[in-house]
Amino acid sequence: MKHYHSLRTTKEFQQVYKTGKSKANRYLVLYCRENQLNYNRFGISVSKKVGNSVVRHRVTRLLRESYRLRESEFKQGFDLVVIARNTVKDEGFHTVESALLHLMKLHRLKRDEKH
Repeated sequence: MKHYHSLRTTKEFQQVYKTGKSKANRYLVLYCRENQLNYNRFGISVSKKVGNSVVRHRVTRLLRESYRLRESEFKQGFDLVVIARNTVKDEGFHTVESALLHLMKLHRLKRDEKH
């Protein structure tokens, strides 16, 4: 069911943290850096501060689905890491999706509507 490429190793995440730019809103933090590939790699980080494993997995699923449904709207060639903040745990899908889209716009990763 997974249609996107993932960041998997700690080293890959650390590279994005060190060399990428970050933007944040109330619910999420998004790190972004160019990856010299013709596709995006997406990573999700949800710490134990957000909640127990059930809550963390729910937040992860919401983020993954938000990204998957809108992936075609984003520019390609970037490594992206989304960090969930504690405030996201009680929110629904539409709030999570709009928070992710907001950060993608701030990073200028959303494709122009004309194309």
